[in-house]
Amino acid sequence: MPTTIEKFIEPSLKKFPDIRPGDTVKIHQKIKEGDPSSASGQVKERIQVFEGLVLARKHGKGPGATLTVRRVLQGVGVERIFPLHSPVIDKIEIVKRAKVRRAKLYYLRAAKGKKAKLKSKEFGLEVPEPAESPEGIRAGGETPKP
Repeated sequence: MPTTIEKFIEPSLKKFPDIRPGDTVKIHQKIKEGDPSSASGQVKERIQVFEGLVLARKHGKGPGATLTVRRVLQGVGVERIFPLHSPVIDKIEIVKRAKVRRAKLYYLRAAKGKKAKLKSKEFGLEVPEPAESPEGIRAGGETPKP
């Protein structure tokens, strides 16, 4: 049974796909440009995309949930921590998924070259429906010998 606090907070939480460590994600973040104290007082808003590998997901599914995302730009590693349910986050897309065996991938910070690569995992592929079996194939999957 949800508590009173959970009932109050739940409408403000955003719905996101199941994001796990090892996923490569695109995070669309709202950026405000302009000076509100200037004569015109106009503030423009644009969307900036940050694409990288999810190293960690912390604080569960509550309002304080965060993602640590890493990207290597011109040989320099850049990490950003995004609060998931912040109004600044517009949307999150999962680009690809990798097979990992740990919940936190901090070891990738020091890994270089081949050790820094993760094995990819099939993601988002639709499974075709099985075709009707031709008459020459038996129930066990064997083809008749001539």
